[in-house]
Amino acid sequence: MADKSYELNDIVQMKKPHPCGENRWKIIRMGADIRIKCEGCGHSVLVPRKKFETKMKKVLETSE
Repeated sequence: MADKSYELNDIVQMKKPHPCGENRWKIIRMGADIRIKCEGCGHSVLVPRKKFETKMKKVLETSE
C-alpha cells in the first residue's frame, strides 16, 4: 500500500465504476471512514477505510 498514498481532495480511481458510468471519485472526508464523491453525478458514499484501501485502484490527481 506504499504506492497508494492518498490525501483529502485527491481524485482516485476505484476498481469498479459507479452505476452512472464514471470512475473518478473525490475524497471529501477522511477518518475511520472515508467519504468519496462521484465526479459524474455527485453522489457521495461513506466507505470504511480498510474497504476503501482494497477497492481503490490508483490516485489520478493529487490536491495541491
